[in-house]
Amino acid sequence: MTNKITHVLFDFDGTLLNTNELIIATFQHVLDRHFPGKYNEESILPFLGPPLIETFTKVSPEKAEQLTAEYREWNVANHDAYARPFPGVKEMLYALKERGIHMALVSTKRRDVIEQGIRLLDLPDDLFETLVAIDDVKNAKPDPEPLQLAMERIGAHPETTIMVGDNHHDIEGGHNAGVRTVAVSWSAKGIDFLKQFHPTYIADTMEDIVRIVDEANR
Repeated sequence: MTNKITHVLFDFDGTLLNTNELIIATFQHVLDRHFPGKYNEESILPFLGPPLIETFTKVSPEKAEQLTAEYREWNVANHDAYARPFPGVKEMLYALKERGIHMALVSTKRRDVIEQGIRLLDLPDDLFETLVAIDDVKNAKPDPEPLQLAMERIGAHPETTIMVGDNHHDIEGGHNAGVRTVAVSWSAKGIDFLKQFHPTYIADTMEDIVRIVDEANR
C-alpha cells in the first residue's frame, strides 16, 4: 500500500512560475556581452536549474563572480516584465491547501528573487509553510540538504512527502532525500529529458498534481 501524501515540496522557477523566457534572456544578455555569438538558446538550456555560480564557473572561472552579479542585476530589473504564472497554478495550490496538504518551496534561487516571484503570483503569505533558498544551505539540489531542511522545518517525513519540479536537480534531489517525485511536463528541457531520472510520477497539467495526491490518499 502506498503511503499517503501529507507534504508537498515545490521547486519554484519553471515549476510554479514561468521564468524560462526570463532566465534564457538574462543568460543571453550577459553571455553576449562577454562572449559574442558563442551561446544560443539551445546551448543555454543546460544552465537552467543549477546555482548561478556553478554555471558561470564552468563558463569562465575567472569571471564567475562578475557574470553572476551582472546576471542578478539584469534578472531582477526585468523579472516582472518576463515572468508569468503557469496556467492553473493558484487553483492547484489552493486545492492542496483545502485538502490539508502542507507545502514548502525548495529553490536554488536567492530568497529575495523567490519572494519577488511569490508577489507576482499574488499568493497569501501563509500558503507555503517555509521557503528554503540557496541562502539557507551549503549544498544545493540535487544534494538532499535543501529538501531535508524543508522537511525538518514543516515536520514532514520522507515516506509521506513528494517533491515537484521541472529539472533533473529536483528529481535527483528527491531521490537523494528519500521522497517520491513529480516531474512536470512543461519543463523547458522537455519531459523526455526528465524521464531519464525516473520520477515517481509525471504531471502534464497542474490538475495532475492534485490528482496524484488524491490517488495516493484514497
